[in-house]
Amino acid sequence: MLKSLIFDMDGVLLDSMQSHADAWIQVSREWGVHVSRDDIYEIEGANHVLGLQWLFQKAGRDLAPEHYGPILARKVEIFSSMAQVRPFEGIHGCLEKLGKLFDLAVVTGSERVTVMRLLDEFFPGTFDVVVCGDDVQRGKPFPDPYLKAVEMLSVLKEECIVIENAPMGVEAAKSAGLFCVGVPTYVAADKLSKADIVLDNHSSLSDYLLRMVPDHLSEGFKA
Repeated sequence: MLKSLIFDMDGVLLDSMQSHADAWIQVSREWGVHVSRDDIYEIEGANHVLGLQWLFQKAGRDLAPEHYGPILARKVEIFSSMAQVRPFEGIHGCLEKLGKLFDLAVVTGSERVTVMRLLDEFFPGTFDVVVCGDDVQRGKPFPDPYLKAVEMLSVLKEECIVIENAPMGVEAAKSAGLFCVGVPTYVAADKLSKADIVLDNHSSLSDYLLRMVPDHLSEGFKA
């Protein structure tokens, strides 16, 4: 029986990845590394350590561990000063209905200081569990973030569904042994082919999730 729904944040709940990408592009350039939005979208979901390692390796550069903190702090500063973030259409109403029946969780590669600010602003009191990039040593595409969420939710793997929009996130969910729904927000649908099902868009996502409501509870419940 389904008990929990686990959502990625950026690209699933919030249309925010363009601002994240632009912040990473700016801070990377300050360190002499040039990347594109598509580069960032390819590694969406990775925590800052794995993401930084990938970006610098792509540029043929090594990055000393003591530089992770200053670069992340600068990225947070840039993102906070210029971010244009909004929830995807229909997601508020969908979560309000689903939250009456299921435990809801967020698993994201973003840093906790940013995650909690955005969740408090757009989805206050909505989520029972939040796992951020800095809560685990190995972030997406490793299974660790999703395994931690399952443990915190105190449910079985077969009692959860994950909603993801990024290749690394889908890989993490499947490596954790979880059913995964893909939504191609910023990448082509074929990039999410490892998901159990790939939907067309967020409208399809809301319809799909609301069909999880048991028939005997659905009358007067679905919008």
